[in-house]
Amino acid sequence: MTDRPPVLDWTTDFDHLDPRWVTEPHQIWDELRRQCPIAHTERYRGVYFPSRYADIRAIAYDTEHFSSRRVVVREMPPRASSGSEEEKSSAPASTLASPPITSDPPHHRPSRMLLLPAFTPDAISRLEPKTRKICGELIDRFASNNGCDAAADYAQHVPVAVIAHMLGLPEEDGETFRRWIQLLLHDGIAEDVSFRKALDEMDDYFRQHIAQRRSAGGEDLITFLLKARMADQPLSDEHILGTLRLLLIAGIDTTWSAIGSCLWHLAQHRDDRRRLLSEPALMPTAIEEFLRAYAPVTMARQVAKETTVGGCPFKEREMVLLSFPAANRDPEVFPQADRVVIDRTENRHAAFGLGIHRCIGSNLARMEITVALEEWLARIPDFELTDPASVIWSHGPVRGPRKLPLVFK
Repeated sequence: MTDRPPVLDWTTDFDHLDPRWVTEPHQIWDELRRQCPIAHTERYRGVYFPSRYADIRAIAYDTEHFSSRRVVVREMPPRASSGSEEEKSSAPASTLASPPITSDPPHHRPSRMLLLPAFTPDAISRLEPKTRKICGELIDRFASNNGCDAAADYAQHVPVAVIAHMLGLPEEDGETFRRWIQLLLHDGIAEDVSFRKALDEMDDYFRQHIAQRRSAGGEDLITFLLKARMADQPLSDEHILGTLRLLLIAGIDTTWSAIGSCLWHLAQHRDDRRRLLSEPALMPTAIEEFLRAYAPVTMARQVAKETTVGGCPFKEREMVLLSFPAANRDPEVFPQADRVVIDRTENRHAAFGLGIHRCIGSNLARMEITVALEEWLARIPDFELTDPASVIWSHGPVRGPRKLPLVFK
């Protein structure tokens, strides 16, 4: 990270791994909206960055010109998929083929519909008691202390334990899952060894659990995928592995980043903390505002055909950073977009994405964030940052605090 060439002009040479982009991107995005609403860089073999809500939305819905075969902008080029011909046509050229998120029409819809039953509001509500138990046990470990690292000691554990429960995986493997996230979405963005190492380890791990379910069965999502059918055919091993990678990665880093960002905000805004304590009915509205203001996920698209968006030509095969966080800060759509207003009522944010790939786990994420904040505030109502300068933010496609030292008052 430290030896990357510095950015001299964000409009023509931006770098989403630049330390300034990582620590405080919102000011950069504001400047781009005024100066160059669709920026471009030759880094990473060519990438566009639209900063306006309207352009981001247009690209997200345009599956003819923008493909989801590659959803992360990385330094190294992808290698070819080893899946079936159908899987190659829907998500080729990626070692991280993860249907449905890396699938284009017409293959996307069947893969997505397959997963919907596991993420309905009713299905997620049944996970709430387990989630509260997880949060309570985590808080027990540090509530009597003077403080903690709210990212490493709390936020990063909640979704890990929940998704492990859903997949029927040992909760004690959580540290391994967190290491894979680090290798794939952080270290692996700039170099290939970490990326391939994590993929190989994940696939070996899941193959063992798939073999166990085939012999013994279970009541979990791995067993569900083994029993599933598409076009009256069982899923291929490649499809199952890719979907399990998606569920693990998407079910962990995005939500722990959102929980950490909420706590980062509340640590600095006593009035918002007190309102949530005195007006608990405000929590759902506040969480939607936190999701808008601190949306963690930036996806990518590859230009499948040359086209024009917002007056800007897009070249075939180059990439697009589809920043839902930037869309959520567009003042043309959100009044006082740079302020966090926890009772904001008009809030059609894009934190869970736009278009056909809108996050299938949004019900799960909302439940986990809600429970994590409710349980925290009930036990630790007064806290603040130990030192604002000590907070460390992640880089790559998911943004959230990785180090968040707090002191309890």
